[in-house]
Amino acid sequence: MPKKIEARQSAIHGNGVFATEAIAKGERVIRYKGLLRTHEEVDAVYADEADTGHTFLFTLNDKYVIDANVDGNDARWINHSCDPNCEATWLEDGKKKRKDRIYIEALRDIAAGEELTYNYGIVLHEPHTAKLKKLWACRCGSKHCTGTMLQPKPPAKKR
Repeated sequence: MPKKIEARQSAIHGNGVFATEAIAKGERVIRYKGLLRTHEEVDAVYADEADTGHTFLFTLNDKYVIDANVDGNDARWINHSCDPNCEATWLEDGKKKRKDRIYIEALRDIAAGEELTYNYGIVLHEPHTAKLKKLWACRCGSKHCTGTMLQPKPPAKKR
């Protein structure tokens, strides 16, 4: 993957990632990298940290999480949007879960200078209270903005 992006200040939030040249629809832009940890390790490491609505943790599969706080790359700076121009795609190894990968790919053509965004797809098991919605507030500015990065809960399974 040739590097067609750079991280710098964003109008959405903090740092962001911007196209330095045109990116075609369907193009794989960057792999999301960081330290591979089990869900249990992540819970143990980050248990005492107050929720800030800011995370560099990306669930890879039912066993592992990518912790971009450690050895993360520019992918960790891509901001959330309710009207994204990219998406996170999962590449399953098929044999070893630790070899699965997450890539950020363009949903549409992206012009040079445009900020890259994807929908974080954050699903919490607890009720989405006003406090949690504020904590996970979206700042994307899209006309389709829901005001939160939290996604609707999946429907309950019938017994």
